[in-house]
Amino acid sequence: MNRPHSRWPVAELDDLRRLRAVHAAYPGAWLTETTLPVPFAASWPVLRDLEREFPALVPDIRRLRVLAADGERLQVHVLGRSGLRGRFDGVLRDGWCLLRNRFLVFGMAAVPAGEHTRVGYLAGNVLPGARVLAPLLVPARRRIGRRVVGNLHRRFPGRAG
Repeated sequence: MNRPHSRWPVAELDDLRRLRAVHAAYPGAWLTETTLPVPFAASWPVLRDLEREFPALVPDIRRLRVLAADGERLQVHVLGRSGLRGRFDGVLRDGWCLLRNRFLVFGMAAVPAGEHTRVGYLAGNVLPGARVLAPLLVPARRRIGRRVVGNLHRRFPGRAG
C-alpha cells in the first residue's frame, strides 16, 4: 500500500464528519443530526446497545438481532415494520456504527460536544438509480428524521437540541 508523502497534509475526521462523508457517497441516503443534553460517556454506552436502542429510535425497525460479532465487526438481522427483512454487515466501535447490505445502509455516529453529545443518524438506499428517486423521498425522509431526533430526545431528555 502506498504511503502519503510525509509532508502531505492528513485530514483527521471525527466519527460525525466520517458519517457525513459516507452520506455524501450515497446519493440515496439522508442524514439527520442533533445535540443530546448528556455527555458522550453517558449517551454512547446506551446507543451502542443496538438490539435494544435501534428499534426504539428508528421508526421502521421492529427488531434488530446481533447474529455474530468479532471485535468491531458484526452481522445483524433486521426486521422492519414495513416489510424490511435482511442481514447486514457492520462495524460498531466507540462513537461509530455502520450497517450495510446490498440494498440499504444505516449509520450512527456520536462525538463529544463539551458537556453534550452531537449525534448523527444516516439511512438510505444503495441501489443504482437512488439519485433519481432521492427528490421524491424528501418529505418522507424529513418526517423520519424528525421522528428519530424526537426519539433521541425522549431517550435523553434535557435542553440541548
